[in-house]
Amino acid sequence: MSPRTYLLVAALGLVGCGGHNPADTAPRVVSLAPVSDSGRELTADQQVLQALNRLTFGPRPGDAIQVRQVGVDTWIATQLSPTSINDDSTTAFLAHFPTYSRPLLYPERRQGDTTTRREMQRERMQLGSDVEAARVARAELTTRQLNEVMTDFWENHFNIYARKGGPELYYLSDFDRSVIRPHALGHFRDLLESVAKSPAMLFYLDNWESIADSNRATLVTRPRRPNARVHGLNENYGRELLELHTLGVDGGYTQSDVIAVARAFTGWSIDRPTGTFVFRPAVHDAEPKVVLGRTLPAGRGLADGEEVLDIVARHPATARYIARKLCVRFVSDSPPPALVERAAATFTRTNGDIRQVMWTILTSPEFFSRAAYRSKVKTPFEVVVSATRALDAAPDTTPRTAQIIARLGEPIFGHQAPNGYAETGEAWINTGAILSRINFGLGLAAGRVPGVSFERWPVAVQLATVPREAQVDGVIAALLGGDASPDTRRILLSGNHPFLAAARADTSVMTADGDLKGFAQIVGLAIGAPEFQRR
Repeated sequence: MSPRTYLLVAALGLVGCGGHNPADTAPRVVSLAPVSDSGRELTADQQVLQALNRLTFGPRPGDAIQVRQVGVDTWIATQLSPTSINDDSTTAFLAHFPTYSRPLLYPERRQGDTTTRREMQRERMQLGSDVEAARVARAELTTRQLNEVMTDFWENHFNIYARKGGPELYYLSDFDRSVIRPHALGHFRDLLESVAKSPAMLFYLDNWESIADSNRATLVTRPRRPNARVHGLNENYGRELLELHTLGVDGGYTQSDVIAVARAFTGWSIDRPTGTFVFRPAVHDAEPKVVLGRTLPAGRGLADGEEVLDIVARHPATARYIARKLCVRFVSDSPPPALVERAAATFTRTNGDIRQVMWTILTSPEFFSRAAYRSKVKTPFEVVVSATRALDAAPDTTPRTAQIIARLGEPIFGHQAPNGYAETGEAWINTGAILSRINFGLGLAAGRVPGVSFERWPVAVQLATVPREAQVDGVIAALLGGDASPDTRRILLSGNHPFLAAARADTSVMTADGDLKGFAQIVGLAIGAPEFQRR
């Protein structure tokens, strides 16, 4: 092997060059249907990169050799069984975020106590900071990468807006830690109920104060309180449950179904001061309801909402809607209809077993097709975390990395509408976004991102003293999968980026390239290259 070839291979992670030791995490194959690798259009090396780029937040040094050693399908099967993977180091690291693991508690104000108000404001800021930083740190550090990617997917699917006000910030860490994460690869019905009963969702979509209309019978007589604030039926959760969480906008439901579902969930509320789910029979609509053609008998309580969850979780429209969203996230912005149908069939056959649906998708010829390879544009979260992982950065103990992600356009828990951030590329790429991503790459290479140091990156150590052309080859291998366009290679060799040159000509535009030269400049420009911006 020539020195130049060795640099390429070592940077790609196919020979020992530091980083993770494959023997440290011996995979255990879980019980999944056998698959055939026939029909896969990608080479063996491309299959490894495809799996790492889609099922993780980007490979770290040494990850590729680990996947090649155990086999792509075996590695996928192991990632689909996250509890089989030791992740104690991540758990220990979360101690840096003191409010993240704190039990739920509804915040109570004491009227007129300005000290308490001031302390509560500081506490709210800490709550938001910790949950955002913990999300980033998990994505950077965890060995259960697919479960983390799935957690990200579901937290976007069941979107919560952190800045709604009131107690929402107090509920977010529980939503991340206890509601979504344990069910991310479980059964969809269990996940759906976990979300429906979560204080974060109950507050965000206002179901905690949704009560039976005054002309409706309730399970028990409602006490009359003088001067009490009067609420009524709130349709927010009922509508989003059908439109965004399960059936989809074209799922065949009507406005009558929305109202009936909202009535079924009256009384699903939040207990004070524990901040946990509580069912209040005194405000539950106890009259009969018809949901998607099925009658819910009168005189029931909690069972009304639970039956609605049964109905929508098993509905064929839900199977298709969830299958398509998963295919969009993991395969293509325009996923092949045949794959969507097979994934939906698995969803139906397994009663919503997310792990089995993912196995269908991730071992399919469509997932390993040339059309799917590097076809997905990274979100800002994916760009930042994949860059820190690629450079073997130490996980961030501060909110700074989360703030960088926010500045790139994707604040964590920061999407106000319930539909979540877009999963398709056109929403993330425009002239301003491209410049911001190039500036991020240059800033990262200049040492302005926490945890990033060339001294701890094996590739940087190897390439420190070789000529620029060899450095370019090594960086392309390490960061761009060994494959760069002639334009990208020319930019890395010359250090001249036409987009930056045009931006500098506009005095109203800020660029971050400054005096960055040499190896750092190559790395910064590679992070901003189109090849790195895709996965």
